[in-house]
This record gives sequence, C-alpha cells and structure tokens, in this order.
Amino acid sequence: MTETILYVKRGCPYCADAMDYLDEHSIAYQKTDVVGNAAAMEELQTASSQTKTPTLVWKGKVLANFGIPELEDFLKEQGKG
Repeated sequence: MTETILYVKRGCPYCADAMDYLDEHSIAYQKTDVVGNAAAMEELQTASSQTKTPTLVWKGKVLANFGIPELEDFLKEQGKG
C-alpha cells in the first residue's frame, strides 16, 4: 500500500488537476473516490476533519481542499518538488 492517498470526487475539476499533476511528475498515489463510499468518506473526514476534495495524505501529513499552487508548495516542503 502506498503512503500517499488522494481523496477525490468524480467530476471534481480540482481533483482531475491534482491527478494530472501527480501523474505528470511521476508521483505514485492511491486514488480513493469518496462518492458513494461511506468508508472512504469516513477516512477522509478522519484524516482532514472535513469532506472537501481533493485531499492528499502524504506520509501522515494532510493537504486538504487545494489547488495546484498549494500542491506544489506542499510537495516542496516534503522534499518532492
């Protein structure tokens, strides 16, 4: 299991942008769609104390409800940018 989980909702343009960014930068992640998945939604809420997506859990650190600029900053802080 990967240490990086990206919580998404189908049809979310910010989620699509986040997946494209991670894919383009060869960053492995587990995509978890929370729509219609109560267990995944509960995981999202437990990790981030909210239900907004995209939310990235990276080695125990959480970046919630973000755009690409925030993702880039977060990844740089983690030594991945």
